[in-house]
Amino acid sequence: MFSSIKDFKNPFFIGIAGVGMSAIAQYLKGIGKNVAGSDRFFASGVYNEVQEKLEAEGIMCFLQNGEGITGETDLIVVSTAIEDTVAEVQKAKQLNIPIIRRSELLAMIAASKKTIAVGGTSGKSTTSAMLFDILEYAGLQPSIISGAGLISIINQGKIGNAKVGAGEWLVIEADESDGSIVQYKPEIGLLLNIDKDHQEIDELMRIFAIFKQNSKKFIVNQSHPLTRELSQDAEFDFSSNPDLPAGYIATNFQHYGLEISFQIKGVDFFMEVIGRHNMENALAATAVACQVGVSVDKCAEALRNYEGIYRRHQVYGKKKGVWLIDDYAHNPVKCAAAIEACQPVATKVIAWFQPHGYKPTKFLRDDFVKEIARVLRPEDEIWMSEIFYAGGTAVKDISSNDLINDLKALGKQAFLLRTEMIFYQPYDLIFQMTV
Repeated sequence: MFSSIKDFKNPFFIGIAGVGMSAIAQYLKGIGKNVAGSDRFFASGVYNEVQEKLEAEGIMCFLQNGEGITGETDLIVVSTAIEDTVAEVQKAKQLNIPIIRRSELLAMIAASKKTIAVGGTSGKSTTSAMLFDILEYAGLQPSIISGAGLISIINQGKIGNAKVGAGEWLVIEADESDGSIVQYKPEIGLLLNIDKDHQEIDELMRIFAIFKQNSKKFIVNQSHPLTRELSQDAEFDFSSNPDLPAGYIATNFQHYGLEISFQIKGVDFFMEVIGRHNMENALAATAVACQVGVSVDKCAEALRNYEGIYRRHQVYGKKKGVWLIDDYAHNPVKCAAAIEACQPVATKVIAWFQPHGYKPTKFLRDDFVKEIARVLRPEDEIWMSEIFYAGGTAVKDISSNDLINDLKALGKQAFLLRTEMIFYQPYDLIFQMTV
């Protein structure tokens, strides 16, 4: 089995259209590999935007029928969603081509650079994007492998979730949902928060403790009681609570319209984003950037021009007094934060959410109800579509209506949308806000 990205030349990605897979594929192409891949969403004569953008980068795309795997292929990359029964996996085994998981390959890439790994159950994509923008603005020419497209890169006609820079630093998201975060040994590990999501808190604490051990320098959010327990040195940490010990503290937070402002070490920050959680994301990015030699002033200048990332409080526009904002929030804390961030913008928020997966929804039912009920004002409404079903053998023993009834029992304005809907992504939290 390969131990370094120098050990292969012609990787093939099964499921290359996935956000995590496409990011690594683009990165490898950017460093000179001959990259190809297939996806079940590719079809002859049918337009696919991801396929078009991958091919524009020189990445060959194929139908998921095995034709793209040849004698030249020296590595097969699969995600956790690809099962051994997939025909292409079977063909790779017949040809004795090594097969590795996406997370294993990302760990190899991370080992080849000075890596900053961003961890936590919420905010990884946003913080990674902010940090990348700061490092790039500071002239460090960083690379990034992200779980979401940066608008600044998307505007260049690309997918936006990866970029190869000439500098020594690489920013990556470290995913705890499948436990792969324990594979990375970064120069700097950043831990934003710990909330119940894909796993129970005890298991998350175990995983993040290993993440800490594997990081040369470890930076945590002192404002979060669980991350605080894993602090390596408070001097490196950040906090939105001035009463807690931390080297980087945000103060004087203001939220007006679609902008926020705050101060870090006396420096004024102004950003075209919404929500207190985005202040914490920017604070985290600043704390890390300062550890690699970027000044707080330079961080503030960079973030003044931050353009955001795809489907993270993305503002589509305003019509007849109603704002439409799209967000990828999918766990209870994220949903609550997304709703809360919109409230200063309007007197009424209508949140529309589609839970993803029957097992995750059942696992998080009480937490969804608790967190959403906590932030909804009397005038706000929550609407839910039926749970997104991605196929397979899932036991359909819960409905979105169960969550709606729980919220109604708490006196909240909650409604079930019974019409079948198809979304570009399985998670949708859409806000209509009347001013």
